[in-house]
Amino acid sequence: MLGVTGDQLVDAETYNRIKAEALSAVRGTVQADILKEDQAQNTCIFSTEFALKMMGDIQQYFTENRVRNYYSVSISGYHIAEAGANPITQAAFTLANGFTFVEYYLARGLNIDDFAHNLSFFFSNGLDPEYAVIGRVARRIWAIAMKNRYSANDRSQKLKYHIQTSGRSLHAQEIQFNDIRTTLQALLAIYDNCNSLHTNAYDEAITTPTEESVRRALAIQMIINRELGTAKNENINQGSYFLNELTDLVEEAILVEFDRLTERGGVLGAMESMYQRGKIQDESLYYESKKHSGELPIIGVNTFLGEPSEEETKPIELIRSTENEKKQQIENLEAFWRRNEREAEAAIKRLKTAARRNDNIFEELMETVKVASLGQISHALYEVGGQYRRNM
Repeated sequence: MLGVTGDQLVDAETYNRIKAEALSAVRGTVQADILKEDQAQNTCIFSTEFALKMMGDIQQYFTENRVRNYYSVSISGYHIAEAGANPITQAAFTLANGFTFVEYYLARGLNIDDFAHNLSFFFSNGLDPEYAVIGRVARRIWAIAMKNRYSANDRSQKLKYHIQTSGRSLHAQEIQFNDIRTTLQALLAIYDNCNSLHTNAYDEAITTPTEESVRRALAIQMIINRELGTAKNENINQGSYFLNELTDLVEEAILVEFDRLTERGGVLGAMESMYQRGKIQDESLYYESKKHSGELPIIGVNTFLGEPSEEETKPIELIRSTENEKKQQIENLEAFWRRNEREAEAAIKRLKTAARRNDNIFEELMETVKVASLGQISHALYEVGGQYRRNM
């Protein structure tokens, strides 16, 4: 039932013991990277300053409560790539954003080895050659900086990252070819030793994935992992001239981009002039113009066009919630509001007070969510932290 929490079912001592044990063991990731939101994804809701403060509160709460297996932020390049960035820009902006979080958390008085293990990265993999080394370059840059700049321990020097195959590389034309692209992107990611992998479904070019397409996407990973013999080893191309040279070239290009950001006042300074957003849009336009002119060949889209296939002409199965499901969700929410009407008002007031006093908002949120909905909480925090407004 929506809104029933453990402290309503057991005594306080038992609840606190279970809570402490759960926090020490719980696994997952908070996808709350405000920097990539501003630069690429357009889903910011709070002011950048307030959102950064809340991200710092999450990490401080994780540190104080020994939350070691839950990542406090997914530092995301995937959405930067989906907005149009090329692989160099994706990696450079993502790593620079990561170092910005490090500097911010250090400025709040946290110790590097108390939070670096809670950071994770999230990259996109396309078919460009640079994607063959994006993970190894990111790990090399991160490890060197953590060791030499921050004197971090061995664990903090290890960059953990997730790969999602490229959504923008999927096309509605010759839609069945998308699985081939995804397979090759997955193979690049696995050979580059990503920590986890998400393979897109072929029909994501046009709709929310169906059960059938999700099974095919999962099968790509399973066949590579269980059937492809070379994937049972580390990168079989390790030590080749091509990979070594490409690694050095990509690293050099990323460091050059770091210099451009530094010249503009760092990540936050560059955001003030919308440098990252402008660069991403320029690269997106370049890609689209090449695709439409045919200079960038995409099989079945702008070259080697075939006759419409049966798979393309058959009706598309769209995944949508039914009216009964929507109605049930609304009824659950309204019942939650009625059940917690008295407690919610006091909890919201405590949350706003904590925010105004510069207390740890996340710590208070852990209690607020027991009686208040996401909409109620968001509107309350708008009043304190302000809503997002883009610089023009």
